[in-house]
Amino acid sequence: MSRSKQKGTAFERAIADYLKSAMADDRIDRAPLHGKNDVGDISGVVSPFGRIVLELKNHNRQELAVWVDEAETERGNADALVGVVVHKRRGKGWPGDQYVTLTVDGLVKLLGGPIGENDAV
Repeated sequence: MSRSKQKGTAFERAIADYLKSAMADDRIDRAPLHGKNDVGDISGVVSPFGRIVLELKNHNRQELAVWVDEAETERGNADALVGVVVHKRRGKGWPGDQYVTLTVDGLVKLLGGPIGENDAV
């Protein structure tokens, strides 16, 4: 396994374990690979309003637009409420200190609002 793949796997494991413990939910774990119909890197994450797809990234260079598009594609594949990118914060090893990126529509949905790209404002 390449060093890059090892870093990604370790990051996924750390985030999955942290969320499982913080949320006291044994359903949260690393997701099995699904090929072109990927449904995110962590499974079992649910808000009171629906399932959440988590796409994890441990890269030196941030590519937020690409990553958010990937999370949104996986959200569709999983028929989930929101797609979220969790990405490595340089110099911070604690899982709870990492960054989270999502669209404003995703944030509204997580907060219980109905607004989406096809909804009236």
